[in-house]
Amino acid sequence: MDEAAVTVHVAEIMRDFARITGLEPGSDPPRRYLWTDAFAVCNFLELSHRTGDTHWRDLAERLVWQVHHTLGRHRSDDYRKGWISGLSESEGELHPTRGGLRIGKPLGERKPDDPYDDRLEWDQDGQYFHYLTKWMHALNRMSRVTKEQKYNQWAIELAQAAHTAFTFVPPSGGRPRMCWKMSIDLSRPLVPSMGQHDPLDGFLTYSELQVTAEEDFGQAHRQYLGSEIALMAAICRSSGLATDDPLGLGGLLADAFRAAQLMARTGGHTGLAGSILNAAAPGVRAFATGDTVRMPPEHRLAFRELGLAIGLAGVTHLNSLIGHGPVMYGGDSQLRARVRALAAYDPLRQMIMEFWLDERSRAAATWVEHREINMVMLATSLAPGGFLTI
Repeated sequence: MDEAAVTVHVAEIMRDFARITGLEPGSDPPRRYLWTDAFAVCNFLELSHRTGDTHWRDLAERLVWQVHHTLGRHRSDDYRKGWISGLSESEGELHPTRGGLRIGKPLGERKPDDPYDDRLEWDQDGQYFHYLTKWMHALNRMSRVTKEQKYNQWAIELAQAAHTAFTFVPPSGGRPRMCWKMSIDLSRPLVPSMGQHDPLDGFLTYSELQVTAEEDFGQAHRQYLGSEIALMAAICRSSGLATDDPLGLGGLLADAFRAAQLMARTGGHTGLAGSILNAAAPGVRAFATGDTVRMPPEHRLAFRELGLAIGLAGVTHLNSLIGHGPVMYGGDSQLRARVRALAAYDPLRQMIMEFWLDERSRAAATWVEHREINMVMLATSLAPGGFLTI
């Protein structure tokens, strides 16, 4: 597909997404899910950039409003009402992310006295740190595109709320850690174990928000997230990154590109991109030579594979960034070698996208059951610039 055809196809996907989730035309209540909506905001901004049509940017702004007024408030089946932050209606409108944002799962959160059920927990509401960071990134992209500081400020307030709730020092002492899942009001952990890549995700996302506040809005004197960035760096130093999960691998590859962009903008984060790529390389190699890519769609999860495809697009972008910044990156021969080695897997990216562009693959139950997240991530894999750029 040439770029014009890609843009048309992505537009078709995102129009369909807007329709079925109650964004356009609007429905009450809309179907909002934080991870999916974060990618959707970035896709709408990318379409606005590609087409010059401000309607796509309007949809991104409308989606932000819907997310905050749906996932920033208590569920309709909850005895609690209003903003989950506990703020008044007027204050909540000004600071809609100060209490975090719900995931958007179909079931209410597990009650304090309910037994833990691993399978049921996946369908129960709460807050995920790695979903919150995706939304911080989407808000920051909104801020950079619209030149409106409020989106960056909302992202920073979300980072501050999430950081306070999700990080902790174990009662026995030792290094600080993170919870994987918190309750809707952030008052108690629902899953106390730590997400493998959450510290890295937090470190890069906080840094992205801080850089935007400083460079785009003249807030160099305001260290909004200085202590939070330092703590995340400390947690990262004790966390391993290697994984064989395609979605996790895609996240690492995208994070490597983010780290390189931050280095280009600030001169910091030296060596981080290379370390991330080094951790991801064995998993990418294993996936490329494994059985998954030869299985029928009924045995595959599109959004996990498409996450890897998006990350591999990040490698292509990183290769281009290095080519355009030889003075900054030219001396790092190891980074260039790692990027070249991973860029060789671009045919895998194409294979994944072509498989899920096939209507026969999208007829499988595994596609239909996760239709909305699959749709937006397919769109992102086709036109990844809106998501990958910081």
